[in-house]
Amino acid sequence: MARVAGVSVATVSRALRGLDRVSPETRERVLRVAEDLHYVASPTATSLASGRTRVVAVVAPFLTRWFFAMLVSAIEKSLRAHGHHVILFDLEDDSYDQRLMLSQNMLWKRVDGVITLNVPMVAEEVELVDRLGLPLVAIGSPVPGRACVRIDDAVAMRTAVEHLAGLGHTRIGYIGAVPENVAHIQTPQDRLRAFLDTVRDLGLTCEDSWILGSDWTAQAAALDSTELLSREDRPTAIVAASDEMAIGVLASARRLGLRVPEDLSVTGIDDFVLSGVLGLTTVRQDVAGLGHAAAELLLRALLEDDESTDELVLPTELVVRESTGPAPTG
Repeated sequence: MARVAGVSVATVSRALRGLDRVSPETRERVLRVAEDLHYVASPTATSLASGRTRVVAVVAPFLTRWFFAMLVSAIEKSLRAHGHHVILFDLEDDSYDQRLMLSQNMLWKRVDGVITLNVPMVAEEVELVDRLGLPLVAIGSPVPGRACVRIDDAVAMRTAVEHLAGLGHTRIGYIGAVPENVAHIQTPQDRLRAFLDTVRDLGLTCEDSWILGSDWTAQAAALDSTELLSREDRPTAIVAASDEMAIGVLASARRLGLRVPEDLSVTGIDDFVLSGVLGLTTVRQDVAGLGHAAAELLLRALLEDDESTDELVLPTELVVRESTGPAPTG
């Protein structure tokens, strides 16, 4: 391949491994020669020679939810462009309030690095990753001493509440609370705390019974919100901690004959794939951008030996659609 491409063997190796010390033109020429010669490197031989697997562990509390699927897709695309691949570890257990633990058998000699998706890691898991010498990048829930990519959940929630307050709503409910023992998912606690702080700071009303629990699916939110929306003393607006739950609230309201937004305004956070079609006001986060940024940080650690401990906070944006309007009078 080096002879046909007119470069050194070392350059061929760097080009095929996706390293940066090769010009784009040379890399393209090497890849074209590799394709012409039907060259395919043996992953097993490469791993034995280099001690690298070119595989990254992506660790998630769930893999059935839209948010995590979007992250995995973005991460995989970024890694694939540099000759790396993903192995998924789904930590979901049979019970919603528990999760599986990372173990040495999952990681040892199987992966070169780890990306966690909103997983608050316990001390034993952090110690395991350190002992194995694996670079780690966290998305969402930070891991001490490691790089983290996230949004500011407090800012996103404040944006949603302030939007409703600006429309004259003073009676605002919330859906998305989870039990305190569900410690393996940090976002629900962060968003509820931010909601309560914002309601207090703005002098708004939120009765305890207006804070609804849910498992963060549209189906559950539709059921969980039915009783509250059936009451005469219901709030005039609902903030859902995710768009999927907001969609469930919309379905419940319309089934009960409530007009949206004339009788009830609803907003979410995320900008779920169906939110635009359904006219849902939301606070958009760049989910794919989170995945791409985390993958790039990990690739820097793997390919350039540049393991960052920085925290990268991506911006969010209010997207106003048809599900929110002025507070009803009377």
